[in-house]
Amino acid sequence: MEETPVVESPEGQDSIDTDNLEKMILSTGIRVGTPVKTKFMAPFIVRANPEGLYILDISKTLARIDVAAKFIGRADISKVAVTSAREYGKTPIEKFCELTGATRILGRFMPGTFTNPSLPDYMEPEIVVVTDPQADQQAVIEATRAGVPVIAIANSDNVTSKVDLTIPANNRGRKALATTYWLLAREVLKKQGKIKSDSEMKISIDDFETKLVEEIS
Repeated sequence: MEETPVVESPEGQDSIDTDNLEKMILSTGIRVGTPVKTKFMAPFIVRANPEGLYILDISKTLARIDVAAKFIGRADISKVAVTSAREYGKTPIEKFCELTGATRILGRFMPGTFTNPSLPDYMEPEIVVVTDPQADQQAVIEATRAGVPVIAIANSDNVTSKVDLTIPANNRGRKALATTYWLLAREVLKKQGKIKSDSEMKISIDDFETKLVEEIS
């Protein structure tokens, strides 16, 4: 992480905040997988916990987020399509696209979006980011056919044979998805030059989280 001068903070506050952030990131369940392991995800798994859930390597998650951000940062951001068929991906993607300028595709992916120019919502993306290679399978298939690279957040049970860059993370949990997209947004914003350090990220992980209806009412 880049070092930045402390402004209006007590001495050592930055390092304390960093430690707290790391603990908080782990507390969101970002590295907790499922009871199933595929051969594709085996390299990203460190162990199984007592409940039989596979635990993903958080260091590899953060490293892949950095690689993905560099890749996205070099693209025309308006042509980076970010998709989620899962409800829990809705707010994280909305916030990610709002901050970075990427294009969101939420809910059911309309067949032909990347392959049929006659459709009203047809687009020619430079990069496709999917929240779950299984739930967002149609987007992955069409991106592959169109020769567009795919970045996928993938859990321990995902098949990633058509994915170009895997970000190993829990892609089922609300807090885990919010954290993954928050971390990715922070790194993309740095690559875009919109922020210079981690401390300039003023939007919280909580802002990225899809809230349940009963929480809102």
